[in-house]
Amino acid sequence: MIRRARESLAVRVIAFSSLWALTGLVVVGGLISTLYARTASRGFEELLVAQLYNIVNVVSVSPEGNVSGSPDLGDLRYSQPLSGWYWEVLPASENTQGRLASISLGPADIASPPTSALPFDAQYRRDYEAKGLEGETLRIVETEIVLDQDNHIARFRVMGNASLVEADIAQFDRTLAFYLSLFGLGSILINAFAILYGLKPLTGVRRALGEVRAGRAEQLVGAFPLEIRPLTVELNALIDNNRRIVERARTQVGNLAHSLKTPVAVLMNEAEALGGEKGRLFAEQGERMRFQVQHYLDRARIAAQSEGIVFRTPVAPALERLIRVLVKLNPKIRFDLAGLEGRSIVFAGERQDFEEMVGNLLENAAKWTRGRIRIAVAPLGDGTFRLSIDDDGPGLGETEILEALKRGRRLDETVPGSGLGLSIVSDTAQEYRGTLKLSRSDLGGLCATLVLPLVLDPQTS
Repeated sequence: MIRRARESLAVRVIAFSSLWALTGLVVVGGLISTLYARTASRGFEELLVAQLYNIVNVVSVSPEGNVSGSPDLGDLRYSQPLSGWYWEVLPASENTQGRLASISLGPADIASPPTSALPFDAQYRRDYEAKGLEGETLRIVETEIVLDQDNHIARFRVMGNASLVEADIAQFDRTLAFYLSLFGLGSILINAFAILYGLKPLTGVRRALGEVRAGRAEQLVGAFPLEIRPLTVELNALIDNNRRIVERARTQVGNLAHSLKTPVAVLMNEAEALGGEKGRLFAEQGERMRFQVQHYLDRARIAAQSEGIVFRTPVAPALERLIRVLVKLNPKIRFDLAGLEGRSIVFAGERQDFEEMVGNLLENAAKWTRGRIRIAVAPLGDGTFRLSIDDDGPGLGETEILEALKRGRRLDETVPGSGLGLSIVSDTAQEYRGTLKLSRSDLGGLCATLVLPLVLDPQTS
């Protein structure tokens, strides 16, 4: 499954496009989060500075040096005890007395660093962070102002709850991540749908090719998109060219068969007229010549067909027809047929070739069986099916099995035959890219196993 996914063009495109989209969302999300954090922090500090100078504008000092004033910043948080929002006015020179503070701060004191550790800037202002009364983080903006011509100096401090700003930024990040995740997931799904929908015509091409390969169509037929149309035109041209080659090969095979038919017939007639041992020998060799010529012509025909359109031979009807004939010829033999319940196995070849292969094997089994022949058929799952024929005869040893597949080799001269049957079956199976294997049967005799190609459904091919 993983290997197929790696080999899939759609999976590759979806994976890379999704990776790019997710990378882009992460980068954009990080940029938005950073910008928001900077904006929120800057806005928070500007608010504190504005409130600081609002307090400076309403605080005065008496001739005796006492600070006075009633700052009203319009923010209820400065009126709520321990809210984290405070302001304070302290004397900063020896001739200044008194202290002003927000209701939220009351008499409590929040220490500030010495000027030697944190000096004032060019605007005579400094800002820093400190722990609040409830352990919260405070952002403090501080300045010192000369209040009159007598050099009465006061220190002004405004303190804001920075923890709330940090919590607000964290909440924004969570909300941003949630919506970006939804957007990313939606983008991946839409992207996958668009890619799969865009590649769907290729599935149509594959199905059309499957129809041609299965022999149910002669060309790719369908409404294909503009980008795929040139491909289908070229494939149809290739199919037409292949069909012309097959037809030309068939014509040449037919011509060769007709050109050899008369000379072979003349040789057979002359051998019959000659008579005697020499005539019998000529007739036997002439018959072998006719048989060999026909066999190789059939091989040429099969080779031409195997590269063209696939023929279809339902296995069940062909087997049942052969068995009916053999039962009439061998009424004492019991034929057991198994594996055809579904009747869905179809040989990718001509019926004549299939019946010749199976017929030779059945005839061979009928010669040697003691009374039982078992035929079993099963698909193998790799585009082929297995057909095995077992008998309960004497069987063959390993050396004899190798000899039996040699052309014209007869292991028992007392039994009629030319010795060509098994080699013909093997050659014909190889022309269809199949195999013939001989082994010992569990019935005691010989097991002949044919592996042949299936006609594949274009939906699964």
